[in-house]
Amino acid sequence: MAEATYERVYVWQAPVRMYHWINACCIFVLVATGLVIGRPPALMSAGEASDSHWFGWVRFLHFSAAFLMSFAFLVRVYWMFAGNQYSRWDAFIPRNWTRLKTQWREMVNVLRIDILQLEKEPIDYVGHNGLAAFSYFGIFLATIFQIITGAALYAPMSTFWLPGLFSWVPPLMGGEAIVRMWHHAFTWIFILFTMIHVYLSIFHDMTEGRGEISSIVNGVRFVERK
Repeated sequence: MAEATYERVYVWQAPVRMYHWINACCIFVLVATGLVIGRPPALMSAGEASDSHWFGWVRFLHFSAAFLMSFAFLVRVYWMFAGNQYSRWDAFIPRNWTRLKTQWREMVNVLRIDILQLEKEPIDYVGHNGLAAFSYFGIFLATIFQIITGAALYAPMSTFWLPGLFSWVPPLMGGEAIVRMWHHAFTWIFILFTMIHVYLSIFHDMTEGRGEISSIVNGVRFVERK
């Protein structure tokens, strides 16, 4: 039986890799500080609260990470039109019915292999498989929702003109408390996604050996030569 040969394919360009790691760091900071903001602990101290100002630093980190994540997201949206075939918008949103059917078929196959373990042979793909593309598109939409609702919550306490552009959101959604509730609920989408994403990245890297994890560092994957 002939051994398979592999070739190096440059898949993830530098802006995509930078967005991935900047986004990962921002999500970590946003989740950690957001959970504290949502339910701050009662820290007892004999000193004046204004001397420590720890909660102010928590909020500062949260807002700073939010602005950085928003800017990186805008750059990533631009790269959906300027990047290569693996990072463009039609890698996530099928442009025709044929590609849509292929993506749904890939999603079913990935579920059979990754989740149900019904098949042994991995799917041969270079960029995102169908399930990954679908889930990343969902995360893009969730990111937009978090940016809008986060800016809406920040608007009443900010003199910066940008958050004020979203002051119409609380009246539309039924009040600031409702916006805060949904903003907190969507946080758990990112937590769940991160857990699954890390697991599947390790799973594919160990079972396929095509550089799944290292590719997000150097941009290169190993693809079987036909």
